[in-house]
This record gives sequence, C-alpha cells and structure tokens, in this order.
Amino acid sequence: MSEQDNEPEFDASAIGDEEIITGEGFDPTVTDDERLRAMRSNLDGFELEDDDLQLLGADGEFLGFAEPEAEALPVVAIVGRPNVGKSALVNRILGRREAVVEDVPGVTRDRVSYPAEWTGRRFTLVDTGGWEPDARGIDASVAAQAEVAIELCDAVLFVVDSRVGPTATDERVVQLLRRTNKPVFLVANKVDDAVQEPEAAALWSLGLGEPYPVSALHGRGVADLLDAVLRKLPKESAVAKPQLGGPRRVAILGRPNVGKSSLLNKAAGEERVVVNDLAGTTRDPVDEQVEIAGRVWTFVDTAGIRRRVHLQKGADFYASLRTAAALEKAEVAVVLFDVTQEISDQDLRIVDLVLESGRALVLAFNKWDLLDDDRRRYLEREIEQDLAHVAWAPRVNMSARTGRHLEKLVPALETALDSWDTRIPTAKFNAFVAELVQEYPHPLRGGKQPRILFGTQVQNRPPTFVLFTTGFLDPGYRRFIQRRLRERYGFEGSPIVLNMRIREKRQRR
Repeated sequence: MSEQDNEPEFDASAIGDEEIITGEGFDPTVTDDERLRAMRSNLDGFELEDDDLQLLGADGEFLGFAEPEAEALPVVAIVGRPNVGKSALVNRILGRREAVVEDVPGVTRDRVSYPAEWTGRRFTLVDTGGWEPDARGIDASVAAQAEVAIELCDAVLFVVDSRVGPTATDERVVQLLRRTNKPVFLVANKVDDAVQEPEAAALWSLGLGEPYPVSALHGRGVADLLDAVLRKLPKESAVAKPQLGGPRRVAILGRPNVGKSSLLNKAAGEERVVVNDLAGTTRDPVDEQVEIAGRVWTFVDTAGIRRRVHLQKGADFYASLRTAAALEKAEVAVVLFDVTQEISDQDLRIVDLVLESGRALVLAFNKWDLLDDDRRRYLEREIEQDLAHVAWAPRVNMSARTGRHLEKLVPALETALDSWDTRIPTAKFNAFVAELVQEYPHPLRGGKQPRILFGTQVQNRPPTFVLFTTGFLDPGYRRFIQRRLRERYGFEGSPIVLNMRIREKRQRR
C-alpha cells in the first residue's frame, strides 16, 4: 500500500493496555543475523506460494537497475512548413503515437527528441514546429527552434505536402537548408497511392534532388526513405552531446504557466524551448542535458496539466497523456508551484500523479522574487495543510526567470534520488520490524491480533517492502510503520511502498 490512504493515522500513544497483546521486551544484545533467523523461522508451518519462496533467500530477491551506457547517437531532424505532416511522419518512424498530432497547423512548438531504431541501427529523431518566414510572436520562437534543429543534426528530412506542391515558404526553407553541409532528403508526403506519385515530380523544381514519395498516414514509402537516410547517416553524431555517464532524468511538472519552460531554459543556458505568456505553450515533452553546479542532468519539460484528462480534448488531451508517459521514463519529478497563486486542486492532482508513478519528488516554489510578506504567511499555511502528505519531499524556493537559487535544486535532487535508490538489508529491516512490533504491537481487531512474521525489501526505485502477516494490517498502522521507517532511515524525497502477504497456517495431515 502507498502512503495515500485516507483512514485515520495510527496513534501509538493512544493505545490502551487492554487493546494490545504486549510483546516481549526488545533485547538489544541479539544480533541482526540472529533476529533474521528467528523472524524467518516464524514462517515455518505457514502456507507459502512459489513467488514467496523467491523472496526468502538469505537476503531476499532484489531488483536492481542498470545505468544507460554513454553514447552519441546520430541525429535526424524533420523540418517543413506547418501542417505538412511532420509529427505524423515521426509517429510512423517510431511505430507509435508519440508526437502530438492534430489536424490544425502549429500543434508542435518545440524541437522534441525521440530515440528511434531502424534495421538494428539506433538514432535520435527530432520533431520541430512549422517554419514560416517573417513569423511574429510565438510563431517566431517556433521557427527559431526549427532553425536550431537544422544546425544540431546530422541529416535533415525536409517534408513537403505533395498535394499542394512547392510554395514560396518551401523555397525559403530550401535557401535555409542550402547554407548547411548536412545531407537533405526531400520528403513528398501525402502520396497515399501510386496514382498520386506523379504529383511528387513537381518537387524536383526545389533543386534538392529526387523527392521520396511517402504517406506518413499509411506508411507507404517510409521504409525506402529510412534505408536511404541510414546510408548517409554517420555511425556517431558529429553534433550530439554524448550521454555523460547516464545523467539522471528529471521531469518538470506543473500546471500551465508556472515557469516549467523558463526553468529548463535557465538551466540549459539557452532558449531551448518556447516560452510565452500564453498558457499551454509546451505540448510535447522536451529532453535536454543541462549542467547545474557541476552536475549533468537530463531535464524533461512537459506540457502543463490543465484539468482531469477525460475532460480535455484535442492537443491538450494527447499532451497530458505524453506528460504522464514522460513521468514514467523519469526518475525524479520536480513539481513547480506559482507562489503568487493559491495552491489549487490542480497542483495537488499533479503531486498525486507523481506519487502514483512511484517517482522521487522535489517541490519547487517558483517566482519567489515576486512574493510579498502577506502572501508568504498564507503560503506557509497552505503548504502545511495541503501538502502535509508529502512533508517528506525536499523544498526549494527559487525564481526560474532570474535563476535565483537554481543551484539549490542539485542537493534536493541528489537527496531524493539517494533515498529512491536506498536498499535496507533484510537482516536490518527485520530487526527494525521486531523492535517496532514489540514496542507497539498491532491493536486487537475482533479479538484477533495480526502478527508480522517476516519482512524484506524486494525493490528500490521506489523502496518497496513486503510484510508476511497473519492478518490484514490497518491502514493507519501501515502508515505508522512507514513513518518510523522515515525516522530511522530518512527516505527524504522518496515514496515508500508497503505491501502485505497474508498467509495462513499449513493444515495438519
């Protein structure tokens, strides 16, 4: 069970002598190994299943996680004017609906990287927003991101709508591409059958060589295109940063306009993602390696979560799904709050989303430079009342716009990840359990008292424990155990999962 049950807390001080069966006094002279053997012997005579036995070795089964290897994969950028099917082509190459697609121009705004593979070769695919000349406002920022993607890639897929033919905007993009020395592949999209193939011939006029007729919607011609791309793609990227020791992945979450993209840009030291006063600017998760206080991280900027997913529609709906998917790939989540506004139900749903995912958690209170004394008093009260269930999460007060206290994120992230990675040896954990239940046994329920027979940590990331018991433990008592675990071992910034396996005595024959 997680730490989110709503039943009342177990209050050890409120238990009367008549409500418990008092255990024997805890003997501190007994070693952890001796106590482990004694706790293990508690299971003798109980019905155990095959998966139980896998956990009951000398030290229990432990599921670890290997760090990714360092490598610099070649980068392929997909560019073109708005609504020619760039994101649809991304999804076709990836073989899944990863990029947000909607039948209106301008859905994609940032340059978004995805790991891709074709015939055993791995590369990075970069989706971009539509490029337009003389764009203003947010469209100018989108176009700038597309131009950066061209500079930071090893090959370019220039997507054109074959049904429309070459346009003035397409010709401006060609001028941009000719200034690079990268191989460029002209992709004639929306050629759904052989009858439409002659329409692609008009694209020879762009001067980029033979167009590749494809249908991103149906997959027609995409395999031939990828074969041609891989023949020109280098084995190792000339522009991509190598993965330096597998930097830890940090998801930046929050409701729209709390400063998630500003935080990523300030950490990266460049305008990596589009920032605009328009709420909901980001729609696709954006990965970026950043260095803060000498430590390299992979930051993932995500779309703002507006409201419940089933009430959303269009691009916002798919953006929320991809935000949840990005969280699953992350190791720690930084949930941003706007301190100039009250903590809302929306903020609390985002925190709950992180708890449900089992990721480490850091709470970042943004726009601290705009906080006045009156609002500060109300904010502390809101944190105490609304965020009491995550009081164990590190807090950072900062300003993403100015970069103030940005470096304080590093110790908070390191603390949360260390806790998330923690493993308690089975002997020490059983010594902890034995001491706890002898001091505060479970209350009687219906004349019976559930006993904890044995316990072990079966996994980290997050720390997950299994207790073998003779009956159901009250939710309040489970939270009491989790609280004592935090008092003993810390676990600052990490959720704790406590599962039960109720076992009955073996029938005599």
